[in-house]
Amino acid sequence: MFIVHVFVHVEKDYIEDFKQATVENARQSLLESGITRFDVIQQQDDRTRFVLVEVYRTYEDPARHKETEHYQRWRDEVAHMMAEPRTSVKYFNVFPVDEGWE
Repeated sequence: MFIVHVFVHVEKDYIEDFKQATVENARQSLLESGITRFDVIQQQDDRTRFVLVEVYRTYEDPARHKETEHYQRWRDEVAHMMAEPRTSVKYFNVFPVDEGWE
């Protein structure tokens, strides 16, 4: 598994718009064969901060995801909502074993 945490800081006037667009992107992403999990979480003490938890089957799948229509639509739709550029951290899976993500 190839796991990516995307850290997002949104302008406060766009919190609900960002959530709506991002949940739709997550729903569509879960239909991709290369994605096993796509969580959208919001920080409790700062509602303008989110983390997207993306779990891919292979190292090639994030690039495939970025080629999809729904990702490109989301990227363009939320671009003006950002308080700062998105950042990400990539992880190796430790536990559960890869089959546990199914």
